[in-house]
Amino acid sequence: MTANLLALGAMALWASLAALGVSLSHVPPFLLTGLALLVGSVIALPLSRFDVRRWRVPGATLALGVYGLFGFHFLLFIALRHAPPVQANLVNYLWPLGIVVLAPLFLPGVSLTTRHVLAALIGFAGAALAILGGRGAGVEAVWAWGYVPALGSAFIWASYSLLTQRVRAFPTAAIGSFALASGLLSVLCHFWLEPSTTLSARDWGLIVVLGLGPLGGAFFLWDAALKRGDARQIGVLSFLTPLLSTLTLLWVRGETPSASVALAALMIIGAAVMATRSR
Repeated sequence: MTANLLALGAMALWASLAALGVSLSHVPPFLLTGLALLVGSVIALPLSRFDVRRWRVPGATLALGVYGLFGFHFLLFIALRHAPPVQANLVNYLWPLGIVVLAPLFLPGVSLTTRHVLAALIGFAGAALAILGGRGAGVEAVWAWGYVPALGSAFIWASYSLLTQRVRAFPTAAIGSFALASGLLSVLCHFWLEPSTTLSARDWGLIVVLGLGPLGGAFFLWDAALKRGDARQIGVLSFLTPLLSTLTLLWVRGETPSASVALAALMIIGAAVMATRSR
């Protein structure tokens, strides 16, 4: 129960990412990600009791952290530039399904039940309905190569989430080193790939909120949840993220959820209950 509550806290923070992203859409994405991750890394200070030595991890573990935090966002931003955003976002949200079905391959002693597979499929269908039905926009059947990096980003986050349980145990405060290294790489990508820009005081304020929330605090909660819970159950619960994100966007815009979003909620909650009850 503790693990599921921690995971739900991470998802609640991730749900605000889209709304904050809309408010900061004028900021180059790599700059935005890099600055937010650098802000997020500061959360590790109180967690480590201001002892940065607790941030230290073996080189392989640090590489895994950069692979997860930086690799995921790098491929996602490429996907959003080269594929229709709604469809690319949908492909990216295959990562909860990936956590469920890849768990037996990455984690020793973990098996996959028919109930988990069924719950994952229902959850993904609900997530798709939340994204496609909640945006009020038609979806065209069009191929774009940007779907490939979107699929890659989904695999990276699913595999990162599982592999953190295979490396030598590290304190959750060490996520600060992951965020710090990934933030620096993102800022370098900004200087390499994006035009320079000037940020206002409001921009800096929202970036701090972004860093303390979906691109900071959420990662610490997520790691703590995975250390305590069943990755398969957490994976299915993760389908709540696109639903919460869609509802947040609708609330910010002052719009009423459609019938498809309500149906998506029932499907995702039902899938989550099915997964958490399985043995």
